[in-house]
Amino acid sequence: MAEAEPMPVASLAGEKRGCLEDKEGDTQPKKPRVEKDDKNGGKPLHTEEEEEEMEGGASDQDESGEAFAEMMKHGLTEVDVGILKYVSDHEGFSGILKERYSDFVVNEINKQGKIVHLDDLSIPAEAEEVPEVEEPAAECDVLTEEQKKQLGELQLFKNKEDNVSIEVLDDSKEKRTLFHKAIKTQYPGLETKTEDKDGRKFIVAYHAAGKKALAAPRKHFWPKNRGSFCHFVLYKENKDTMDAINVLSKFLRLRPNMFSYMGTKDKRAITVQEIAVLRITAERLSHLNKCLQNLKLGNFCYKNHPLKLGELQGNHFTVVIRNISGTDEQVQQGMTSLKTTGFINYYGMQRFGTTAVPTHTVGRAILRNDWNQVVDLILKPRPGAEKEFLVHCREEWAKTQDPEAALKKLPNKRCVEGQLLRGLSMYGKKNIVTAFGIIPRNNRLMYIHSYQSRMWNTIVSRRIEAFGLKAVEGDLMLKGTTAHVLSAEEAETHTIHDIVMPLPGYDVIYPTHHVGKAYKELLTADGLDIDNMRHKVKDYSLAGAYRRIIIRPTDVNWELVEYDDPKISLVHSDFEILEKKPAPVFKKEGKYRSLRMEFSLPPSTYATMAIREVLKMDTSIKKQTQLNTKWFN
Repeated sequence: MAEAEPMPVASLAGEKRGCLEDKEGDTQPKKPRVEKDDKNGGKPLHTEEEEEEMEGGASDQDESGEAFAEMMKHGLTEVDVGILKYVSDHEGFSGILKERYSDFVVNEINKQGKIVHLDDLSIPAEAEEVPEVEEPAAECDVLTEEQKKQLGELQLFKNKEDNVSIEVLDDSKEKRTLFHKAIKTQYPGLETKTEDKDGRKFIVAYHAAGKKALAAPRKHFWPKNRGSFCHFVLYKENKDTMDAINVLSKFLRLRPNMFSYMGTKDKRAITVQEIAVLRITAERLSHLNKCLQNLKLGNFCYKNHPLKLGELQGNHFTVVIRNISGTDEQVQQGMTSLKTTGFINYYGMQRFGTTAVPTHTVGRAILRNDWNQVVDLILKPRPGAEKEFLVHCREEWAKTQDPEAALKKLPNKRCVEGQLLRGLSMYGKKNIVTAFGIIPRNNRLMYIHSYQSRMWNTIVSRRIEAFGLKAVEGDLMLKGTTAHVLSAEEAETHTIHDIVMPLPGYDVIYPTHHVGKAYKELLTADGLDIDNMRHKVKDYSLAGAYRRIIIRPTDVNWELVEYDDPKISLVHSDFEILEKKPAPVFKKEGKYRSLRMEFSLPPSTYATMAIREVLKMDTSIKKQTQLNTKWFN
């Protein structure tokens, strides 16, 4: 096993691709046994973008290259988060990862094990031929014709009032439920609530969204013999999954939670995945293709069930590494090792944040119940360039400790800093736990999972250092969903690919060899008790999980590509195939040389860690930015 000798790789500014328009495109289980919780599948806790934007709302606006480079001077490297080892001893080489976002293509692998592609934009024939049938009218009978007229006008913003109040004369919970259901069924876009006025009960209907939500009203009825959910394939470019869902929601005048999916996908990439939406026709979805930019919808069908996080079997990656320095022999050795042995299943750098205050340090403070430090770490001024409004916000907080004054410095209150300050202004600095709870649950849990991830990386590096790539007595393997300690005899009949290591928690066991004892050592040094991983706040109690040490990709293929135009796309995307655009033609000899690789990974793994194993590079943004600076200067 070779020690990490970081060889950074540049990540250059992305290109602009033509839009896809006509004219041209939850949390970790309570008591987990096998981990299913990160961005490439399983049961995702959060997306890569959420991990990178934990502090500062990084998606609000782009940083200049100089400012970003300055900020990254204070960022993390792989060594800082326990990523130290490689499985092979071949000589590494450099290259440019994600020079163009089209150099990173992700196709979901669905629960049937099929790689998902966008290859059909047609409407299902049965959807056009099946006559629409009205649903039972029992719910509709509770509304009078006058009430229906008022609600219809409210739905289309044609009345002067912003709500419609309906008195429930024969008051009962069952009667009120019928009113709520009838209004929501017949008038999509309206929400309802019950109000008590002078001892009389009223159902109040109002718009869930503002006037910007105006769109063609949804059909009120749905054929009985059609599945309730329209499943479709979403193709997107340079946009994360939730951003895409929000765009679709606005066009369709729906709440985002009407959509379901099996996993979140990278932003800086071309990705293809399955989505399901409740009672929206394929025709309506298809019409969106005329106005969406960098999104395309197709492969429509109707089913009786939504999609669930974690149902996917993994993801298939097509990755282009440009301007590689390696010889043919080095590339052959690196890719052959990846195919036959695999890579260390480290948590990637995006798990730990991109600022001078790593997310795992906040997680440690939460686990130690040190809430003043939690606030200090998130809000205090920090070295490195940041957006100007964040700098002013932090300065105001350091100067006054006044959450309302600091909050006024933020134009966008949705970032973590804004949410925490809003909580502190609502509940006061003596109720930090409650104030911190204002932050969405997944984002809060991201901090403690980051701490677990760093611990796992560190221990696994020690395990590889101590025992290499073989199973040994005291290692853990899974029997079903339960961890089992290997005896000396059992270790002889198993390989490193069977071995798992735990993320620390109250519902896991630890390896019995000396490396396993390092968990207690590291937790104690951080002021934590390995025998008491339950927190006073239930959300922050760590059950733990098991994660395989080595992952061996499947469907591994690669080729060396030469070309002259640095702007040429080196991947034939699903959309380009649909548009019948010719595939890229490569030269036998060219000015530039790239490695084009393909592989499939199971859920809960990071493609960047597989690429790291081939190139022997440090994948941290700090190192990439340093090379970027050298590249352009």
